[in-house]
Parts: sequence; C-alpha cells; structure tokens
Amino acid sequence: MTSTVTTAADFDADTAPAATVLSAREQEELIRTHMPLVGHLVRDMLSRIPNHIHRDDLTSAGLHALVTAARGWDPDRGIPFHRFASTRIRGAILDELRALDWATRSVRTKARATDTTRANLTTTLGRTPTPEELAQALGTTTSELHQTDTDVQRATVLSLQGFTTSSADDLVTEKNPGPEDMLIRREQIGYLHHAISSLPDRLQLVITEYFLRERPMADIAADLGVTESRISQLRAEALSLLKDGLNTHLDPELAPAPDNPESITARRRANYYASIANSTSMNSRLAMTNEHGFTRFGAGVPAAAA
Repeated sequence: MTSTVTTAADFDADTAPAATVLSAREQEELIRTHMPLVGHLVRDMLSRIPNHIHRDDLTSAGLHALVTAARGWDPDRGIPFHRFASTRIRGAILDELRALDWATRSVRTKARATDTTRANLTTTLGRTPTPEELAQALGTTTSELHQTDTDVQRATVLSLQGFTTSSADDLVTEKNPGPEDMLIRREQIGYLHHAISSLPDRLQLVITEYFLRERPMADIAADLGVTESRISQLRAEALSLLKDGLNTHLDPELAPAPDNPESITARRRANYYASIANSTSMNSRLAMTNEHGFTRFGAGVPAAAA
C-alpha cells in the first residue's frame, strides 16, 4: 500500500459539521500538537493485532478522529483535550479494524469445520491428510478448500478486550494525574530523549529511525549497508544501554554493577552514563514535553537522524 500523508484539510469535504467552540487557529494548534498521540495509539494497537494490518489505514482513521475531536471539544466542560481525543481516536481505530475484518461468519464456520475434520483425519490416518483427502471428507473440492484457507489467512482476527468505547463524558470521574505525577512523567520522557541523543552515533541512528521515525528495519539496514540481523543486534545493544543509563539516573538500585569496572565495556558504559548527566538539566528535560506530557513537535529528534 502506498503511504499517504493526511492533513486536516483532507477531512474538510467529508467531515460532518460539529459544534464549533474554538477558532480555526486554535483547532489547528490542537491538531498539530496532538498528532503524536495518534501515532502512539496506532502503535499500541498494532502490537496486538495481525501483522498484515496496514498502519496507514489506522493512522488515517485516527487523524480523522483527532480533527473531529478538535472541532467538537468544549474546554468549559472540564475534560482535558488529550483524554477527549484519545477516546475518539481509539474508537475510530477500532471501527476501522472492524471494517477491515471482512471475513464472514460462513468463512469462519468453514474454517472451524476444516480444522475439526483435519484433526479427526490426522488421528485416523496417523498422519496429516492430503488436500484431496481433506476435501473429500468435507464434501468439497480442493480449489474451494484452498479458497477457504486463503480467506481465513486474509481475515483479521481481533481481540478487542481491554479497549474502552465509552464516551468522553464517562471519563470525567477518572483520576487525572496530579502535578507531581505529571512532573515525574515529563522528567522521565526528558531523560529518555537525552539518553537517546547521548548514544553513539550508529546506535542513536538505529533507535531514532526505528522507534521515532518508525522506519522498517530493512530500510535502515540498506542505509547503513549492513544486514537486518546486524540492525537487530544494534537495536538490542542500544536498548540495553538506554535501560541501564536511565536506571542509573532515575532508579540507581536497578542499575547493574559491572563485574569488572576497569574493563573497556564497563568504562564505555560509565562514560555514556556520564554523558547523559552532562547533557541534561531540569529545564531541558521539561522542554521536551508540553504541560500534558506529550512530546513537543520536533523535540528530541537527534540531529544525526534528521
């Protein structure tokens, strides 16, 4: 599928009119500021569903919901916009997934019958049945059997458990993070961005391209002239450094003690931990996020990957 970039203007023609509370400029600012929220919710959903679902489909639905949320949000109702928008974005993503889950009930019924018959024949024959034997037992043809298998493989099997579809009004009674909790969260995010920018150049590029820019591992490997396996190794090495570097500053009890502090590896890690401390301050950490804890547009992306 060809990737497309969706903007607020793309929705003007097909978005139903909503009660306008904010000015067009204020709506645009909300949309621009909260676009990373759509990416976060899409990534979270993609981790729970089959790999063949396209990110573009879910992102488009999420951006559409973000635009309509900006048009319909009333700040006087006391609901923070990120909560108001999150509910609508999640609902839009789930609706899109349901639309993509096109396999009919009859297809699933055939799939269950096929699985049951295959298991029974395997027990009877003492081996996996051939397609011809399976088709004969089912009273169908091998071509129809193949078509059923194809339909099932293409079907999206979703597990929606754990995702809320309640309205934003239902969220009013939910506990909002207090100022102290939000400050801690923003500090943690700030430390993470500084820890990434302190990584060695190649590790920094892998983490930035893979996680922040969401590029496929194959593309990163091609850029660096190495194999995907090597990129996977670099990613694992970078994540280990990040985890230990963050623990050193945020939770020292979890930071591992090196077996040999004088070894080259231990000294390199110590230098990395020190570089994080030297590149960060309270102000610089908080500058990475807005008052709601969302990363500011363009903040924290290392220059090496820009």
